[in-house]
Amino acid sequence: MDKIEKNAMLEPKDLAKYIDHTMLKADAVEAAFDKLCDEAIEYSFKSVCVNSSWVAYVANRLQGTKVQVCSVVGFPLGAMSSKSKAFEAEDAIAQGAREIDMVLAVGRLKMGDVQYVEDDIKAVRQVAKNGVILKVIIETAMLTKEEKITACRLAKAAGADFVKTCTGFGGGAATAEDIALMQEIVGPAMGVKKWSRLLKRYRMRRNYSSWMSPLQP
Repeated sequence: MDKIEKNAMLEPKDLAKYIDHTMLKADAVEAAFDKLCDEAIEYSFKSVCVNSSWVAYVANRLQGTKVQVCSVVGFPLGAMSSKSKAFEAEDAIAQGAREIDMVLAVGRLKMGDVQYVEDDIKAVRQVAKNGVILKVIIETAMLTKEEKITACRLAKAAGADFVKTCTGFGGGAATAEDIALMQEIVGPAMGVKKWSRLLKRYRMRRNYSSWMSPLQP
């Protein structure tokens, strides 16, 4: 996946290739995923992101397009076993996912069990191979600054491609300070992604020649 350079300013049409268009609601039905895919194709988004049970459906809907399929794993709590996360990721990849967004084992991190957290990410990394992108959602709103730093370092050590701020289901929201801190810790070799409700603003800005910062909420 392409990465936005720090402090880069992009026009809306160029921003689209960095957006994961997402539907993760428990009550989402088939029509919602049809709409999700249609919008992703219309706006040339990078991917659609769904729960693993919908991967095969959206992969079929997106066949022949440039839009990729992303599956969440261990979502939204990150509290399932490492073996279960690896199984879910492997199955999602078999069904057509090319990106995996796994949720960090937040409780384990907060109790200081860093080896467990790193091994948990590695278990998914082992099945997310052959070009599959692995992003680790660290749930920033639940973490102290030191825990955010540790989470980023563990994700990097485990071989993840990106760190991501939050699930959107855990309360709170990521800040520009969170993004800056995460970028500082992982360095240029990894990417940082922010969860955000972007589509409405993207539609509005798409019709104007304005510029948008990747750190803008």
